[in-house]
Amino acid sequence: MSALQLTKTKMKEGVWQGIITGMGEDEPRIEVTHESTVITDILMTHNQSADHWTLSIPIPPQAIADGVHTLMIRDAEADVKIGHITLMAGDELGEDLRAEVNLLRAELDMLKSAFRRHCIETT
Repeated sequence: MSALQLTKTKMKEGVWQGIITGMGEDEPRIEVTHESTVITDILMTHNQSADHWTLSIPIPPQAIADGVHTLMIRDAEADVKIGHITLMAGDELGEDLRAEVNLLRAELDMLKSAFRRHCIETT
């Protein structure tokens, strides 16, 4: 089990950033992969005052495509997954989400009707 803790801070302009704690001043050995390909241009910056490392991962262009893509973040020293980045895009996905939202709306309408009926019957 890894002693490292990874916390996402933001994703902006194609770069995902997170904070790694639990390592002290020794730089953690982090490996990021997408579809079994190692992402080599990650950046680790030590913040001495806060005693943590900032991890910056540029999202590779091949991960920005239709469907669901996952980048795995692991502690290479302990050979343990410490996090992941999931990217979702595409028309098919949008239709699935719209169908799910429509289903949730229909269920909410059903619950509202049942609640109103219950309130009328109990007063």
